[in-house]
Amino acid sequence: MSRKYKFSDREGLYFVTATTVNWIDVFTRNCYKDILLDSFRFCQKNQGLQIHAWVLMPNHFHMICSFSHENEPGLVLKNIKSYTAIKIIDAIIKNQQESRKDFMLEVFEKHGILNKSNYRFQFWQHENHPVLLDTNQKIEQRLNYVHENPVRSGFVSSPEHWLYSSAIDYYTDNQKGLLELVMIA
Repeated sequence: MSRKYKFSDREGLYFVTATTVNWIDVFTRNCYKDILLDSFRFCQKNQGLQIHAWVLMPNHFHMICSFSHENEPGLVLKNIKSYTAIKIIDAIIKNQQESRKDFMLEVFEKHGILNKSNYRFQFWQHENHPVLLDTNQKIEQRLNYVHENPVRSGFVSSPEHWLYSSAIDYYTDNQKGLLELVMIA
């Protein structure tokens, strides 16, 4: 397996992405978004996750993050993805208003069966593609990429208008976003 997508520097700053299988638009409902954000908050408080920038899109998230030196970065992301997969699939099953329930569960189950490391369902694609941001140019490029994602997708005209992002923290003086950040200078 390529070393290109590994956490090579435990104390480094990384750009990571996690995507739902088949790019299914799960994060169109607030109840599913809240599960993911609560998992981020838990890992910030208990597992050394430091979020510098982030965006949650309908079927994936991007994050610029670092980890306290005693925590294994890959394990923290695995914990987020494992926990949220279980909780979100359970929420989909229990959601009486979920019009796409059968479709989504069928896709998650199909992928789960294909991959022996799953119990029944697979929610997230397995790769995180961590990219070490070891230059100011890389940091600036990924920071812009994260915040411009909803604009490029046509959801908003300005990055700070996307609620599920750190853009409001970076683009405004007196407003705060949904997650605690370690700001990039």
